[in-house]
Amino acid sequence: MKILLINPPDSGRSIPEEEYGVTSIKQIFRGEPFGLEVIAGALAGHDVTILDMKCEKEDALWRSVSDFRPQVIGLTAVTCEANTVLRYARKIREASDSVIVVGGNHATCDPSYFNRSEIDYIVIGVGKKSFSELISHIQKGDRGVEIPGIAKTSAGSSFSYLPRNYGVDDLMDHCPPRYDLVEGYREHYVLEKLGMKMGFVMTAYGCTHACSFCTIPGTTGGKYLLHSPDSVIRDIGLLGDVPFIRMVDANTFGNPAASRDLCRKIKNLGIRKRFIADVRADTVVRHYDLLKEWKEAGLHAVVVGFEDIQDGRIEGYNKMYKADIIPRSIELLHELNMLIVGDFIVPPDYTMQEFADLEQFIVRNGIQVPVLSVLTPIPGTPLYERMKERIVIRDLDFYTFTNAVVPTALPEKAFYETFSELVKRLHERAPRQT
Repeated sequence: MKILLINPPDSGRSIPEEEYGVTSIKQIFRGEPFGLEVIAGALAGHDVTILDMKCEKEDALWRSVSDFRPQVIGLTAVTCEANTVLRYARKIREASDSVIVVGGNHATCDPSYFNRSEIDYIVIGVGKKSFSELISHIQKGDRGVEIPGIAKTSAGSSFSYLPRNYGVDDLMDHCPPRYDLVEGYREHYVLEKLGMKMGFVMTAYGCTHACSFCTIPGTTGGKYLLHSPDSVIRDIGLLGDVPFIRMVDANTFGNPAASRDLCRKIKNLGIRKRFIADVRADTVVRHYDLLKEWKEAGLHAVVVGFEDIQDGRIEGYNKMYKADIIPRSIELLHELNMLIVGDFIVPPDYTMQEFADLEQFIVRNGIQVPVLSVLTPIPGTPLYERMKERIVIRDLDFYTFTNAVVPTALPEKAFYETFSELVKRLHERAPRQT
């Protein structure tokens, strides 16, 4: 079968830009469409194309639909891309009789959003195996069978689907990602701020924790599923001479024993790469020796979701540790000479003093690459359930993590100006990697 997989273009709107002329903080979702490469890896025997609309002009999509004539078109979307995907699906429906399938982050968090006539199926959760099963049934002309993890749309009425009981079989370790399908785009996949040319390697799905704002635990039904070390090493090799490897995992050291095993295999094989991993602050403190060993294997940077510096908010995010562990974790990472990418959440009720306190903390602790986002309750998360009555902006185009979708404590313009200036000052301090 001919299958076209589409990564939507940069999407989202910006209140600070549109309303107040505040520039430079609109967040754009760029990077390798890794989820589609993974999905494509499970479609052996089919003619698969990936179209990355973050690197193309829109007419490339319509040329592909017309010239390639796919029998199935799959689209992925994070929340701020959902409306764009619907617009594409409507136009595709008018021009083609292709089966249209939507998956990705927002489809998993809020599948009912895509229960519309322009969509045929919704992939909910980790879709590698379930999507391949769907393709097999479509190829056989059997579109009525119920597939766990796949919802058949029924526009105008509610739909039900059979949840998937995820296990390691869903990872399909024997099917590597189709990196070759984005080879023509590879030069675009550079983290410009740091000058990193990187490739992605999946090490696990799900997470060991359940932070209130995070969508990741729901993708696996709360399970943490590890890829085998051999499959990870295989995928590193498939990326060729790409110098930086982003290990895709919400909690790369969530299973310390498995992580140590992978680390030692990388060292024993003499693999020379620089790795980027996600790690929790409390993991740094509890498993310092593990990070030290990974440093020897090439761990170059860690992405740490610090989120806040106050116990009350950290507890509200269900981080499961106290604020005093954060400076200790930073101290240990500096001992390892590790590049720290520190994620912080700025809630709409921030005061001027709290903005100042956050900046002082970041500078004082030498966090080289701080990343600030505005607290955004994504449908399907515990945070959304807690905040949904306060939400005043429901247009998903604004869910870019730089817009306040609930009222701000400061005057709105002051909030965005203060946030923007802080982001600008912190970005100017970021080191460039080579």
